[in-house]
Amino acid sequence: MNRVAIAGVGYSTVGRNTGLTAAELATQAAKAAMEDSGLTPEDIDGLCSYCTSGSRATENAMSLGWMLGLMPASWVATTGLESAAFMHPALEAMAAVQAGLCDTCLVLRVIQQQPSTPVVLATAASSPPVAGDAQFLAPFGAGSPTQWAALRTQLYMDAYGATEEQFGAQVITQRGHAVLNEDALFRTPLTLDEYLASRYISKPLRLLDCDYPCDSGSAIIVTTRERAADCRKPPVYVEAAAFSAIQDLNFEILTDTGPSSPKLCSDRLWARTDLGPSDVDCAQLYDGFTIITMEWLEALGFCGPGEAGPFVEAGHTALGRSLPVNTDGGACNVGRRHGANFCIEATRQLRGESGERQVPGAEVSIFTNAFGPFAGAVLLTK
Repeated sequence: MNRVAIAGVGYSTVGRNTGLTAAELATQAAKAAMEDSGLTPEDIDGLCSYCTSGSRATENAMSLGWMLGLMPASWVATTGLESAAFMHPALEAMAAVQAGLCDTCLVLRVIQQQPSTPVVLATAASSPPVAGDAQFLAPFGAGSPTQWAALRTQLYMDAYGATEEQFGAQVITQRGHAVLNEDALFRTPLTLDEYLASRYISKPLRLLDCDYPCDSGSAIIVTTRERAADCRKPPVYVEAAAFSAIQDLNFEILTDTGPSSPKLCSDRLWARTDLGPSDVDCAQLYDGFTIITMEWLEALGFCGPGEAGPFVEAGHTALGRSLPVNTDGGACNVGRRHGANFCIEATRQLRGESGERQVPGAEVSIFTNAFGPFAGAVLLTK
């Protein structure tokens, strides 16, 4: 993959209830990435997107590319529910550039905060029939991702003796990074007492273990190594990439036997490079829920099985320590961007653009996305 480079990154306006449409979020992010790279729509001949908004302007890559003035294109791809959020279109773009299907590809992930709806206790008379896999969940009120994440967290705690305080240590560390990030939505320092006082969403999962819903558009531009050298910002190279899918798309039926998708993905990643975990200067590990970050730490070999709790508690994931993790504050603080923020933060760290949270001399970074049925990881170098 080392003939592929990231040449530009950018965000839209991000926040709760911004009032922006999916098309506006996509346009803002795309323009920001083009401005960052110095490229124009005429320079881009590919587009990969994950935009599930119901808007015709963003529901598929062709409509999105037409709206942005990228047509005619050499490559377009739209990914949906079966893919690992931002990671899938990013890998599509990297593979397309590597294969020569296009020279320069825009990658977009648009996500909008879902309006909250009141919880209504169902009764036999008021509940509509439920079919398929949901029939085994609905009777128990198990319709939220927080519930399978809580089960996974409890399983991990039972297996390795991990504590809520150890999960809290990672949450607090990430908040400390967010304090230094002007893009973060949460920038107030957090204490362990405040973490432990936050309410359970599904025990032992707490409110502060969950990423923060928001409106966001995120974009990166992937191009060839040669073309990236002529762009506005220093190129960041794709050293290796991997993806793993292990079952059907049901997080609720994850087993506790056999290798996880992050572990299989990590094994494939390290097999495709001469670099190893000890070469990584900072890691941007998906944090839809805190348990996901902990499992990625172990899967990637930064610590052994069951050692993520003590590793985090000892402070190793903080700035200035052996492996700064989620140096932008993670999605729990910058808002749910479905993994795009980790790619953008990894890129900015290798360019030396992260300001007060910059990891000195960072030359190798990794970003990951997803967990459970599927997982992806990309290793980047300066």
